Amino acid sequence: MDLHAEMEQIGQRARAAADGLRSMTRAVKDAALIEIAKRLRASHDVLRAENAKDLAAGREKGLSTAMLDRLELTPKRIDAMAEGLEVVAGLPDPVGEIVNQTIRPNGLRIAQVRQPIGVVGIIYESRPNVTADAAGLCLKSGNACILRGGSEAIHSNVAIAKVFIDGATAAGAPADAVQMISTTDRAAVGEMLKMDRFIDVIVPRGGKGLISRILDESRIPVVAHLDGVCHTYVHSDADLAMAKAISLNAKLQRPGVCNAMETLLVHKDVAKQFLPDVAKALAEGGCELRGCLRTCALINCQPATEEDWTTEYLDKILSIRIVDSLAEAIDHINHYGSHHSDAIVTEGYSAAEAFLDAVDSAAVYVNASTRFTDGFEFGLGAEIGISTNKLHCRGPMALKELTTVKYVVRGAGQIRE
Repeated sequence: MDLHAEMEQIGQRARAAADGLRSMTRAVKDAALIEIAKRLRASHDVLRAENAKDLAAGREKGLSTAMLDRLELTPKRIDAMAEGLEVVAGLPDPVGEIVNQTIRPNGLRIAQVRQPIGVVGIIYESRPNVTADAAGLCLKSGNACILRGGSEAIHSNVAIAKVFIDGATAAGAPADAVQMISTTDRAAVGEMLKMDRFIDVIVPRGGKGLISRILDESRIPVVAHLDGVCHTYVHSDADLAMAKAISLNAKLQRPGVCNAMETLLVHKDVAKQFLPDVAKALAEGGCELRGCLRTCALINCQPATEEDWTTEYLDKILSIRIVDSLAEAIDHINHYGSHHSDAIVTEGYSAAEAFLDAVDSAAVYVNASTRFTDGFEFGLGAEIGISTNKLHCRGPMALKELTTVKYVVRGAGQIRE
């Protein structure tokens, strides 16, 4: 069977499964998620053995340390996948929720009711935990999903998907509710992006090149963030010990992810006191520093170029700029940033509120690390991705964001005159 025909069959099966999922009860969905979590915990050895094949191939291909970190399935990460599914099982089912209702003067009762989107296509790279997170959220929200992971994680993704599908079907979910595209042929992505008869929305997770291609080629609506150029701004009245801890966490805790800090902005009044200390700690953590001219005069770093301010490094590299004011920091973020996640460290209420109001990003923080922009950390159980779109969702895309609404109108014989 050629690739086109194979993808058509996957689409047809997903659409049929979506029809069955729409009416599946919360009890069945939650039982399926609990069963899958149990099976994931029991599959450590199998999952890690398959993951080892991907890691070995990645090292042979010369993948960066950051990419290998994203790829690795540690015992802790496998347990986190299971825990995420259990948390999702415990969350309210969004399907059937009445968002709004009114009674018109003519007696019509009009309600907006949450419904599954239908079939969700997820195209992602590197991080195999996305397989469980995305499939779990789709199952709970009543959506069928078609998963296409990156070739660098093919063994891991197929193994996780098998555990998921076996657990879901054992609990009574439709057999084709979750389908993993097992070919590594890049043409499968192109085929998927043309399947608008079967797929209702595409959610990509990966590098800028992948997401740019999807945005250019897709016939299907896309919910995505193109990149994560995240900032931390240290204001003139910041608690500098707090600012140091937040900056180190935002950059070094896991530098290869989209909510890691890429640019540190520091008010001129505290730069001399703050930057030498935090720069030393960053350097000790293996971080390469690039700074504006004023920064270079204070610490040992490379001069930053204009390109640095818009670069998502996904690595232990950080751009630093000294600014004269809160307004200048906000202007820098809105001009150079990607509208993903940005933070201010300040002891002042007015500065905090001005930052929250003026920074045009999906998540804005006061006195906290940008690393918290994550579905699990936000109490959403997990996320299928993070959106910097303004329609139809923004920020972590979890259960409610995987639904749409329909109008349910109840009457008693009314006719329009």
